[in-house]
Amino acid sequence: MNARKFKPYNFITGFCMGIFGFYVTHTLFPHFFHANESAESTWHLKSIETDLPPGKEGAMIKYGYILITETAKQIGPLANDENMRFAGNNLNCNNCHLSAGRKIGSGSFVGVYNRFPQQRWRENKIGTLAERINGCMERSMNGKTMDEDSEEIQAMIAYMKWLSQDVPQEMEKLYKGFMPVDIPDFKADTTIGKLVYQQHCVVCHQSDGQGVVVPGEEFSGYVYPPIAGPDSYNNGAGMNRVLTAAQFIKWNMPFGVSYENPILTDEQAYHVAAYINTFDRPEKVNLQEDFPDKTRKPVSTPYGPWTDNFSADQHKFGPFPPIIEYYETEYGIAKNK
Repeated sequence: MNARKFKPYNFITGFCMGIFGFYVTHTLFPHFFHANESAESTWHLKSIETDLPPGKEGAMIKYGYILITETAKQIGPLANDENMRFAGNNLNCNNCHLSAGRKIGSGSFVGVYNRFPQQRWRENKIGTLAERINGCMERSMNGKTMDEDSEEIQAMIAYMKWLSQDVPQEMEKLYKGFMPVDIPDFKADTTIGKLVYQQHCVVCHQSDGQGVVVPGEEFSGYVYPPIAGPDSYNNGAGMNRVLTAAQFIKWNMPFGVSYENPILTDEQAYHVAAYINTFDRPEKVNLQEDFPDKTRKPVSTPYGPWTDNFSADQHKFGPFPPIIEYYETEYGIAKNK
């Protein structure tokens, strides 16, 4: 085979044409060059202080923000109008959806509007975002549903939609839901969990889980929310599942940590999640109706019935890998919590 001869004039011509093309692209048509820049470099997390649109749209978004950060006062037990008392406890949405739904790893609202309608296995139907909000009202807020066309529901949706605008795919993925933990292959130990709680959690949530109230002669809410007792989430809430609680705790607790700098290990989060879910809390009625297709229940759902022979204790405290493996083998369903 004959080697191709190197021709200097071809090299020089090509080099010059390349320089010319670079000049044309960057100087005369700069938008072609910048079109391929990553959207992540230009996207920023919206701020209620600086990014609100004008007029009625901005006012609706702001109202949604207020409802999420002052839930108990606006639509809960502290509301002046008795007809506006939909939440049954004095928690705020912000207590779980931290930074008003703007924090990675805490059930963020960033991108959530873009994922609805979606399949909801707890109801075994395609659910709307309004229905999802009402689900939180009934469970995490231990209250009752609001009219889906109400100004309050629509304001919260407006806020979530605003946070979800133009979010790059990779950023939406980062903000989605809770971040994972490695699931141990052993039962959660509430004795270890209690020690972790006493070391890292008791200063905010107190030894009995009742939280810290806002100082004052009259009750006006909590500085740090209760995770037990009548003002806590009820036993039908997602946080009453050990694996869900462990995911939240790992990446958000003690208060102030971030997904980039967690303090607890996966195992510590696992044990303390089991411990806090031994606390007394309100009971939701008709839990047996959840998940009409029982094969779709998360493996750490602590209430029956189930479509397996694992004990109630194992569904509550683990070990969970055998349950996960069972549903993969028997039903072809992959579960991760």
